[in-house]
Amino acid sequence: MSIATAETNTANHPVVSRDTWLAERKTLLEQEKELTRLRDQIARERRALPWVHVEKHYVFDTPEGKRSLADLFEGRRQLMVQHFMFGPGWEQGCPSCSYMADHTDGMQIHLQQRDLSFVAVSRATLPEIERFRRRMGWQFRWMSSNGNDFNYDFHVSFKPEERVDGHVNYNYGLVEFPAEEAPGISLFYKDGDGQIFHTYSTYGRGVEVMMGTYNMLDLTPKGRAEQDGFYKMDWVRHHDRYGAASAFTPAPVAAATETAGPSCCGTKG
Repeated sequence: MSIATAETNTANHPVVSRDTWLAERKTLLEQEKELTRLRDQIARERRALPWVHVEKHYVFDTPEGKRSLADLFEGRRQLMVQHFMFGPGWEQGCPSCSYMADHTDGMQIHLQQRDLSFVAVSRATLPEIERFRRRMGWQFRWMSSNGNDFNYDFHVSFKPEERVDGHVNYNYGLVEFPAEEAPGISLFYKDGDGQIFHTYSTYGRGVEVMMGTYNMLDLTPKGRAEQDGFYKMDWVRHHDRYGAASAFTPAPVAAATETAGPSCCGTKG
């Protein structure tokens, strides 16, 4: 939805009686219930996917020292990894990945109660990650994969030689992607023998599962109020870069990436 369309819809929106509104609301409720049932079905099918044994030994740089992928589970059976778009030499992480990460800290205790550990992983060096994490005030664990192939193996980082006519292997196919880093979420399971399995990964708009703010905005009359175009999240800033103004103002596209490199969630699909 474009901003212009959102403003037109709110300015010229139909106004009806309560009875008419209630009838239309009940019609929409049936569609919402259908969507809920479909979401539950897809979740069951997601859990039924076969797994892949992770045979490569990955070692990450963490504030506590070198840690293996197995260590990141912290005694739990399940591990969620946010592939955070933050490359070596970048001044700051991707604004859209940061928008995702802003939703994380409050969830930690609840995820842990369901046998799930969460970490973010980026190719930036650990000092770069820690500097940015302190600036943003985040508490979740964030590791550097700078010394291993983790990002490349899960197709969220791309070497120059991996580009084919400007396209890279991302979101389970060759797609045009302008940056060397991309967003994603991956899930792993560790069994009683210590074997690790890759169970699921999602990319592109699949990462919206972490963006709880979107769920709230989708309930409102104006919705997300985003500009049409390839990259709809040009309005997103790091949470310490919005400034004092609280009124809604469209953000210029050029400012969205600041000096972080290309923003991450401009992929389609």
